[in-house]
Amino acid sequence: MKTYRGMDREALDTAYNNRAVVPDWEGYLTRWAERSDTVYASTLCGRDLHYGDSARQKVDIFPCGVPGRPTILFLHGGYWQWNDKEGQAFVAAGLLPHTLNVAVGEYTLAPAATMEQICGEVHAMVRWIEHGLSTICGGLAPLYVCGISTGAHLMATALTLPNVAGGLLISGIYDLEPIRLSGLNDAIGMSADDARTFSPLHRPAGAAKPLVVTFGDRERPEIQRQSRDYGAALEAQGWRPEVFPVSGADHFSVLESLASPDGVLATKLARMAT
Repeated sequence: MKTYRGMDREALDTAYNNRAVVPDWEGYLTRWAERSDTVYASTLCGRDLHYGDSARQKVDIFPCGVPGRPTILFLHGGYWQWNDKEGQAFVAAGLLPHTLNVAVGEYTLAPAATMEQICGEVHAMVRWIEHGLSTICGGLAPLYVCGISTGAHLMATALTLPNVAGGLLISGIYDLEPIRLSGLNDAIGMSADDARTFSPLHRPAGAAKPLVVTFGDRERPEIQRQSRDYGAALEAQGWRPEVFPVSGADHFSVLESLASPDGVLATKLARMAT
Protein backbone atom coordinates (compact mmCIF):
# COMPACT_ATOMS: atom_id res chain seq x y z
CA MET A 1 0.00 0.00 0.00
CA LYS A 2 1.46 3.36 -1.06
CA THR A 3 0.98 5.98 1.62
CA TYR A 4 3.09 9.11 0.93
CA ARG A 5 4.64 10.25 -2.33
CA GLY A 6 4.50 6.69 -3.59
CA MET A 7 6.15 5.22 -0.48
CA ASP A 8 4.65 2.68 1.92
CA ARG A 9 5.55 2.42 5.61
CA GLU A 10 8.66 0.34 4.99
CA ALA A 11 9.92 2.72 2.33
CA LEU A 12 9.27 5.70 4.60
CA ASP A 13 11.20 4.03 7.40
CA THR A 14 14.15 3.78 5.01
CA ALA A 15 13.74 7.28 3.59
CA TYR A 16 13.92 8.88 7.04
CA ASN A 17 16.56 6.61 8.59
CA ASN A 18 19.45 9.05 8.69
CA ARG A 19 21.68 6.74 10.72
CA ALA A 20 21.64 3.99 8.08
CA VAL A 21 23.60 6.06 5.58
CA VAL A 22 26.21 7.35 8.07
CA PRO A 23 28.24 4.32 9.25
CA ASP A 24 30.01 6.36 11.93
CA TRP A 25 26.89 7.97 13.41
CA GLU A 26 27.61 6.53 16.87
CA GLY A 27 31.14 7.88 16.66
CA TYR A 28 29.77 11.34 15.96
CA LEU A 29 27.57 11.21 19.07
CA THR A 30 30.48 10.04 21.22
CA ARG A 31 32.84 12.75 19.92
CA TRP A 32 30.17 15.43 20.25
CA ALA A 33 29.56 14.49 23.87
CA GLU A 34 33.30 14.63 24.59
CA ARG A 35 33.63 18.02 22.88
CA SER A 36 30.60 19.28 24.77
CA ASP A 37 32.21 18.21 28.05
CA THR A 38 35.25 20.28 27.09
CA VAL A 39 33.10 23.32 26.36
CA TYR A 40 31.31 23.01 29.70
CA ALA A 41 34.61 22.63 31.54
CA SER A 42 36.34 25.57 29.87
CA THR A 43 33.54 28.10 29.35
CA LEU A 44 31.42 30.20 31.70
CA CYS A 45 27.92 28.72 31.64
CA GLY A 46 24.61 29.05 33.44
CA ARG A 47 23.69 25.35 33.76
CA ASP A 48 20.27 23.72 33.96
CA LEU A 49 18.18 26.85 34.07
CA HIS A 50 14.54 25.75 34.25
CA TYR A 51 11.98 27.31 31.91
CA GLY A 52 9.32 24.97 33.34
CA ASP A 53 8.70 22.46 36.09
CA SER A 54 9.42 19.21 34.25
CA ALA A 55 12.80 17.50 34.56
CA ARG A 56 13.89 18.18 30.97
CA GLN A 57 12.57 21.73 30.69
CA LYS A 58 16.07 23.17 30.97
CA VAL A 59 18.44 25.53 29.17
CA ASP A 60 22.19 26.14 29.44
CA ILE A 61 23.41 29.66 28.62
CA PHE A 62 26.97 30.46 27.55
CA PRO A 63 27.49 34.27 27.73
CA CYS A 64 29.97 35.70 25.25
CA GLY A 65 31.01 38.43 27.70
CA VAL A 66 30.09 41.39 25.49
CA PRO A 67 26.97 43.28 26.62
CA GLY A 68 24.14 43.69 24.15
CA ARG A 69 25.23 40.98 21.72
CA PRO A 70 22.64 38.69 20.09
CA THR A 71 21.86 35.22 21.40
CA ILE A 72 21.57 31.96 19.47
CA LEU A 73 19.18 29.42 21.00
CA PHE A 74 20.10 25.94 19.72
CA LEU A 75 18.00 22.79 19.90
CA HIS A 76 19.26 19.24 19.34
CA GLY A 77 17.84 16.62 16.99
CA GLY A 78 16.77 13.02 17.66
CA TYR A 79 13.32 12.47 16.13
CA TRP A 80 11.62 13.98 19.21
CA GLN A 81 12.59 10.89 21.28
CA TRP A 82 16.40 10.85 21.69
CA ASN A 83 19.34 13.03 22.77
CA ASP A 84 19.78 15.95 25.15
CA LYS A 85 21.39 19.38 25.34
CA GLU A 86 24.63 18.05 26.82
CA GLY A 87 25.32 15.95 23.73
CA GLN A 88 25.33 18.88 21.31
CA ALA A 89 26.43 21.85 23.40
CA PHE A 90 29.76 21.75 21.56
CA VAL A 91 28.19 23.97 18.88
CA ALA A 92 28.83 26.87 21.25
CA ALA A 93 32.53 26.62 20.32
CA GLY A 94 31.68 27.81 16.81
CA LEU A 95 29.53 30.75 17.87
CA LEU A 96 31.10 32.24 20.98
CA PRO A 97 34.16 33.49 19.02
CA HIS A 98 31.74 35.63 16.99
CA THR A 99 30.72 37.31 20.28
CA LEU A 100 27.32 35.64 20.24
CA ASN A 101 25.70 34.38 23.40
CA VAL A 102 24.70 30.73 23.04
CA ALA A 103 21.81 28.94 24.72
CA VAL A 104 21.27 25.19 24.37
CA GLY A 105 17.93 23.72 25.35
CA GLU A 106 16.04 20.47 25.71
CA TYR A 107 12.46 19.32 26.19
CA THR A 108 10.42 16.31 27.33
CA LEU A 109 10.85 13.46 24.84
CA ALA A 110 8.25 11.18 23.29
CA PRO A 111 6.55 8.97 24.32
CA ALA A 112 6.42 10.85 27.65
CA ALA A 113 5.18 13.92 25.74
CA THR A 114 2.93 14.32 22.71
CA MET A 115 3.85 16.46 19.71
CA GLU A 116 1.51 19.15 21.00
CA GLN A 117 3.22 19.13 24.39
CA ILE A 118 6.71 19.12 22.87
CA CYS A 119 5.95 22.12 20.66
CA GLY A 120 4.36 23.88 23.62
CA GLU A 121 7.47 23.31 25.73
CA VAL A 122 9.77 24.67 23.02
CA HIS A 123 7.62 27.77 22.63
CA ALA A 124 7.74 28.24 26.40
CA MET A 125 11.53 27.90 26.23
CA VAL A 126 11.78 30.58 23.55
CA ARG A 127 9.54 32.93 25.52
CA TRP A 128 11.43 32.30 28.78
CA ILE A 129 14.88 32.90 27.34
CA GLU A 130 14.55 36.67 27.80
CA HIS A 131 14.45 36.10 31.55
CA GLY A 132 17.46 33.81 31.40
CA LEU A 133 19.43 36.27 29.31
CA SER A 134 18.72 39.17 31.66
CA THR A 135 19.94 37.01 34.55
CA ILE A 136 23.05 35.50 32.95
CA CYS A 137 24.05 38.05 30.31
CA GLY A 138 22.97 41.21 32.08
CA GLY A 139 20.47 42.43 29.50
CA LEU A 140 18.35 41.66 26.48
CA ALA A 141 19.44 41.50 22.85
CA PRO A 142 18.07 39.98 19.62
CA LEU A 143 17.30 36.26 19.77
CA TYR A 144 17.91 33.91 16.84
CA VAL A 145 16.75 30.31 16.85
CA CYS A 146 18.76 27.41 15.47
CA GLY A 147 18.29 23.65 15.42
CA ILE A 148 19.20 20.47 13.61
CA SER A 149 16.84 17.76 12.36
CA THR A 150 13.82 17.69 14.65
CA GLY A 151 15.35 20.63 16.51
CA ALA A 152 15.01 22.53 13.25
CA HIS A 153 11.37 21.47 13.00
CA LEU A 154 10.63 22.72 16.51
CA MET A 155 12.45 26.01 16.00
CA ALA A 156 10.58 26.51 12.72
CA THR A 157 7.30 26.36 14.66
CA ALA A 158 8.67 29.10 16.95
CA LEU A 159 9.67 31.55 14.21
CA THR A 160 6.44 33.51 14.55
CA LEU A 161 7.02 34.27 18.24
CA PRO A 162 7.58 38.02 18.71
CA ASN A 163 10.94 37.74 20.49
CA VAL A 164 12.50 35.74 17.62
CA ALA A 165 14.51 37.88 15.18
CA GLY A 166 15.38 35.14 12.69
CA GLY A 167 16.95 31.72 12.46
CA LEU A 168 19.06 29.01 10.91
CA LEU A 169 17.42 25.62 10.40
CA ILE A 170 19.54 22.57 9.59
CA SER A 171 18.27 19.35 7.98
CA GLY A 172 14.77 19.79 9.32
CA ILE A 173 11.43 17.99 8.99
CA TYR A 174 8.81 20.52 7.92
CA ASP A 175 5.99 18.21 6.86
CA LEU A 176 5.18 15.64 9.57
CA GLU A 177 2.86 13.49 7.47
CA PRO A 178 5.56 11.00 6.34
CA ILE A 179 6.69 10.68 9.96
CA ARG A 180 3.12 9.94 11.04
CA LEU A 181 2.93 7.16 8.46
CA SER A 182 6.31 5.67 9.38
CA GLY A 183 7.50 3.52 12.26
CA LEU A 184 8.87 6.62 13.99
CA ASN A 185 5.30 7.51 14.95
CA ASP A 186 5.00 4.43 17.16
CA ALA A 187 6.66 6.42 19.96
CA ILE A 188 5.25 9.83 19.03
CA GLY A 189 1.60 8.90 18.49
CA MET A 190 0.61 11.69 16.11
CA SER A 191 -2.84 11.77 14.56
CA ALA A 192 -3.41 13.12 11.06
CA ASP A 193 -4.63 16.37 12.62
CA ASP A 194 -1.50 16.59 14.79
CA ALA A 195 0.77 16.08 11.79
CA ARG A 196 -0.98 18.84 9.86
CA THR A 197 -1.23 21.27 12.79
CA PHE A 198 2.44 21.03 13.79
CA SER A 199 3.96 20.96 10.31
CA PRO A 200 5.74 24.28 9.59
CA LEU A 201 5.08 23.65 5.90
CA HIS A 202 1.35 24.09 6.56
CA ARG A 203 1.45 26.85 9.17
CA PRO A 204 1.06 30.59 8.47
CA ALA A 205 4.57 32.03 8.48
CA GLY A 206 3.72 35.52 9.70
CA ALA A 207 5.92 38.52 9.01
CA ALA A 208 9.13 37.72 7.14
CA LYS A 209 12.36 37.38 9.12
CA PRO A 210 15.96 36.57 8.15
CA LEU A 211 16.20 32.81 7.73
CA VAL A 212 18.64 30.20 6.42
CA VAL A 213 17.29 26.74 5.58
CA THR A 214 20.12 24.31 4.95
CA PHE A 215 21.05 20.63 4.74
CA GLY A 216 23.95 18.42 3.69
CA ASP A 217 24.19 17.53 0.03
CA ARG A 218 24.87 13.90 1.04
CA GLU A 219 21.70 13.56 3.08
CA ARG A 220 18.67 11.43 2.36
CA PRO A 221 16.72 12.78 -0.64
CA GLU A 222 13.63 13.26 1.53
CA ILE A 223 15.52 15.50 3.96
CA GLN A 224 16.77 17.64 1.10
CA ARG A 225 13.31 17.79 -0.49
CA GLN A 226 11.67 18.79 2.78
CA SER A 227 14.00 21.78 3.11
CA ARG A 228 13.43 22.91 -0.45
CA ASP A 229 9.66 22.53 -0.15
CA TYR A 230 9.64 24.52 3.08
CA GLY A 231 11.71 27.27 1.50
CA ALA A 232 9.28 27.42 -1.42
CA ALA A 233 6.31 27.60 0.95
CA LEU A 234 7.91 30.52 2.80
CA GLU A 235 8.63 32.32 -0.46
CA ALA A 236 4.96 31.97 -1.38
CA GLN A 237 4.18 33.86 1.83
CA GLY A 238 6.58 36.69 1.09
CA TRP A 239 9.68 35.44 2.89
CA ARG A 240 13.13 35.36 1.28
CA PRO A 241 14.88 32.44 2.96
CA GLU A 242 18.32 31.38 1.85
CA VAL A 243 18.02 27.68 1.01
CA PHE A 244 21.24 25.86 0.20
CA PRO A 245 23.12 22.56 0.69
CA VAL A 246 26.36 22.28 2.64
CA SER A 247 28.82 20.66 0.26
CA GLY A 248 30.09 17.21 1.24
CA ALA A 249 28.00 17.01 4.41
CA ASP A 250 25.69 14.27 5.67
CA HIS A 251 23.06 14.42 8.42
CA PHE A 252 25.73 14.35 11.13
CA SER A 253 28.79 16.04 9.65
CA VAL A 254 26.67 19.05 8.63
CA LEU A 255 26.73 20.16 12.27
CA GLU A 256 30.49 20.55 12.12
CA SER A 257 30.03 23.64 9.94
CA LEU A 258 28.18 25.28 12.85
CA ALA A 259 30.59 24.13 15.56
CA SER A 260 33.66 25.63 13.85
CA PRO A 261 34.05 29.45 13.96
CA ASP A 262 35.05 29.53 10.28
CA GLY A 263 32.43 26.97 9.23
CA VAL A 264 29.92 28.06 6.62
CA LEU A 265 26.93 27.85 8.99
CA ALA A 266 28.64 29.61 11.91
CA THR A 267 29.72 32.36 9.53
CA LYS A 268 26.24 32.77 8.03
CA LEU A 269 24.62 32.89 11.44
CA ALA A 270 27.11 35.45 12.68
CA ARG A 271 26.46 37.65 9.66
CA MET A 272 22.71 37.36 10.14
CA ALA A 273 22.98 38.38 13.77
CA THR A 274 25.28 41.34 13.14
